[in-house]
Amino acid sequence: MMFEHCIRCNICTENCPVFRVNKKFPGPKQAGPDAQRFRMDGEESVDSWVELCLQCKRCEVSCPYGVNVSEIILKAQIKYRQEHKKPLTSFIFANTYYMGLINSQFAPLVNRVGQTGAGKTVAHAIGISTKLPLPQYHVLTLSRSRSKVGKGERKVVFFYGCYLNFNRPDLGRTIRDMLARMGIEVVLPNQVCCGLPALGNGDIDTARRFATKNTTILSGYIDRGYSVVYACTSCGLALTRDYPGILDVPNGKKVAENTYNVHEYILKLMEEGYWEPEFGQVNMKIAYHIPCHLKAIGIGYPAARLFSMIPGLEYHVLDDNCCGLAGSYGFKTKNEETATELGSIASASILSLEPDALVTDCGACKMQLGHLTGLKTLDPAEVISASLK
Repeated sequence: MMFEHCIRCNICTENCPVFRVNKKFPGPKQAGPDAQRFRMDGEESVDSWVELCLQCKRCEVSCPYGVNVSEIILKAQIKYRQEHKKPLTSFIFANTYYMGLINSQFAPLVNRVGQTGAGKTVAHAIGISTKLPLPQYHVLTLSRSRSKVGKGERKVVFFYGCYLNFNRPDLGRTIRDMLARMGIEVVLPNQVCCGLPALGNGDIDTARRFATKNTTILSGYIDRGYSVVYACTSCGLALTRDYPGILDVPNGKKVAENTYNVHEYILKLMEEGYWEPEFGQVNMKIAYHIPCHLKAIGIGYPAARLFSMIPGLEYHVLDDNCCGLAGSYGFKTKNEETATELGSIASASILSLEPDALVTDCGACKMQLGHLTGLKTLDPAEVISASLK
């Protein structure tokens, strides 16, 4: 068992953002390897504090012995939620894909109601935090845009995920068109949620169902010579780690081996001599907040490498703090205090730089830190695309 490799050095606990602000959580060492030694098959879960873990993966990144700490906790979370009554919020956030399908159909009405006092009262009553503005929906989703753009020898499938599809389709189109301008054929096939929200809310069956649908679609394109690219780091973590790992879906390994972060893929094109960029001047000072899941994927910070090539751009990499929102985690009233404290710590570091804008790859980080700092919030692709114009 992997937990037996833990030497109880507590490095994971030192790197845990939740333990830093919420003493009800005993830390990843105790919630993971320590507790696992006493978890018996057939016995009901009693350690409810496992639900305080936000699955940022910082414990695994920091572990010197490669113990899969967060996965041990995740399995304990899933077991606990299967054995105890799930709150309505767990069902809602596990099915954000279906919520997005419905809400985008009635986007103007949904957005308006979500901003009213009555709408916030109802949301709070069912356990949804209203400290942060609810994400906006759009009728013209990314899935309703053109399904294929660009021409070239290189071909990619763009796995855009729920956030870019329902909440920021404008950003999704920016990324799609940027790749097309590089001489790449970009296809946006029918796809469903990556499954990470369901997995994080204890519904492994729904997560596996989503993953199976996606691998069936994506593996067909891979067989025809396409690579898969993603922009959302949480989607990327699901595609490259969870599909062949905890979800163990058919073709999961094939998808993982042919999937790239969009900026990682751009660097690959440059290294292979396929595309030679002509970056224009961008006179801006940015704070680049690194999402926890980008660190967890383990590919470095490819967007930062591209930033270093843009004339006039002053960028500062901030990778010490978690934004605290962690997808649906911070949108639950029971977690809002923890999420806000973590977001405030990260925001203070950002504001101390006095940047012109905040840049981050993660949609949740954009919502949380943009709200708390009041700064203009951009995606790395928007900075890169502006330079290429």
